[in-house]
Amino acid sequence: MQPAQVTAAGAAAPDRVRGEDVFLASIAGYVDTLGFVALFGLFTAHVTGNFILIGSGLAGVGQGLMIKWLAFPAFIAGIVAARVLDHRMRVRGHGVRARSLYALQTILLAGFMLAGVAASPIGSADAPATIVCGLLGAAAMGVQNAHGRLTARTVVANTVMTGNVTQAVIDAFDWLVPIAAPAEREAARARLRRTLPPVVGFALGAGAGASAYVYAGFWTLVLPLAALGFLTWRSGRTGEPSASR
Repeated sequence: MQPAQVTAAGAAAPDRVRGEDVFLASIAGYVDTLGFVALFGLFTAHVTGNFILIGSGLAGVGQGLMIKWLAFPAFIAGIVAARVLDHRMRVRGHGVRARSLYALQTILLAGFMLAGVAASPIGSADAPATIVCGLLGAAAMGVQNAHGRLTARTVVANTVMTGNVTQAVIDAFDWLVPIAAPAEREAARARLRRTLPPVVGFALGAGAGASAYVYAGFWTLVLPLAALGFLTWRSGRTGEPSASR
């Protein structure tokens, strides 16, 4: 575990699993790309991307409007479920809260995998089995999106990389091109060390998710499930005292 950090307010930040952001970014890239390939262009982690696909579908391009419409409320349901669970676990400390949220995401992602296996081969985006599969995936990734905001365990965003890539480019430029003060260059280098690994993890996860699905279908979700199982196990081993209500 990494040692607890101190927040600006002076309170101790929760202990984090080493490489937690990279694990989560890899999971997001893997699941999002697998869902996109398997479910007619559905985004599970980057749910706002579905708005673009809905717009293109209304213009007569693409298919599967129903599953994309329903993915948004499923994503919201995952966030709400995470919020309710986190509230119930709040008196138990950050470690238990994180473990509970990881366990919830694991259950939903396992449901996504099993529903996908049951629906395969998927031939229609509007088939009820296909829609159930997509909604479980969106709900699982809704939990992951909520997780970092609820428990304050993550340093950088791990499901959408646009902001991270932008920051990484700025910091790389400031570090490599001597136009900033030495202190600013050092701060940029430190940020780059935090931001770049999740970007790389997301990219590798995206490639792995697409390739694995081609060879083994939805069963390949056992890989992100194994990563979530590891995070569930490690995140509860912080030894943190319970928080007061």
